[in-house]
Amino acid sequence: MRIVDARVIVTCPGRNFVTLKIVTSDGFTGVGDATLNGRELSVASYLTEHVVPALIGRDPARIEDTWQYLYKGAYWRRGPVTMSAIAAVDTALWDIKGKVAGLPVYQLLGGRSRDGVTVYGHANAVDVDGVLSEISAYIDLGYRAVRVQTGIPGLASTYGVGKDRTFYEPADAAIATENTWSTEAYLAHIPNVFARVREEFGPALKLLHDVHHRLTPIEAARLGRSLEPYHLTWMEDPVPAELQSGFREIRRHTTTPIAVGEVFNTIWDCQELITDQLIDYIRTTVVHAGGITHLRRIFDLAALYHVRSGSHGATDLSPICMSAALHLDISIPNFGLQEYMRHTDETDEVFPHGYRYEGGYLHPSEEPGLGVDIDEELAARYPYRPAALPVNRLEDGTMHSW
Repeated sequence: MRIVDARVIVTCPGRNFVTLKIVTSDGFTGVGDATLNGRELSVASYLTEHVVPALIGRDPARIEDTWQYLYKGAYWRRGPVTMSAIAAVDTALWDIKGKVAGLPVYQLLGGRSRDGVTVYGHANAVDVDGVLSEISAYIDLGYRAVRVQTGIPGLASTYGVGKDRTFYEPADAAIATENTWSTEAYLAHIPNVFARVREEFGPALKLLHDVHHRLTPIEAARLGRSLEPYHLTWMEDPVPAELQSGFREIRRHTTTPIAVGEVFNTIWDCQELITDQLIDYIRTTVVHAGGITHLRRIFDLAALYHVRSGSHGATDLSPICMSAALHLDISIPNFGLQEYMRHTDETDEVFPHGYRYEGGYLHPSEEPGLGVDIDEELAARYPYRPAALPVNRLEDGTMHSW
């Protein structure tokens, strides 16, 4: 069996997605997500111009060898564009392998380690009363874990707080929107939010918060210490992660657990964080960290150092990525949590899938392969639309970290 066709599909059913579909000489097909939010066409071009021609004629069963070929053969290794392209190929090949074997992919990864994948939802609102209402709604849906974000008093807008409570899409304009940020206002406000949340809902609900890389290490340490009375499951992305040693400063001052990794592309981005036990959850994703093959390596390393998974699962990852993530989540021994933001109805129609939500858990498809596909005819009805993530400036106009 050989690869006879590979095509790149760009579609925008409410937001942009890039998909690779591989076809074999025996008629098997596999799909992989290649979406890189705000830079989608860069990956589409990389795949079309450089990867697809190299795939034709290759043996689809040689997943590891193909991964090494694409990673080592590029010379210019790593980076979000390269690793998202490799991820699409890798995911599609695992999909094919499962179909050839007649098994869901998680069975090829060692089978179940748990009955379901615990997910967390996003409760966000412009004020505390609004976020309390959102948390109640998630509890009514069966969620056991909720990420809490609110607007910051005095700021016109806050990343992570959307106008649509159900479907949040931060990429809101063709050219990046510029927002104003105040660290002082943020640090004064957030502990009061979690005090209200714990007062309202008690100690059992798992609570999470995303800082979105906006603090320095000592500022993050201050926030973590101020949140300790409210026992968060994690404080996410407290600082820009390029300086891995910066997390050591946070660790010295607070016991609030730390999660990071959604922008990481390889195991080298988080090696020090994991081996020095500077984090508690690693949030790397299938699509941005080189596919199932490489993400499993990251999780295996993390398991040795008591670090659990907590993969990114926002709506900029297509149902193909979510399907692949669930097959990993259900099989690894050190699973922590899985982020789950529901896609729009239009997206679900373009990407029909077999995974399902029930009572706080997601369950992977039992169909052979990943249990997900792309309706190419329907996808063609939604052409690409430029959209960029917003950026922040401090109140004096200085460009902020994110």
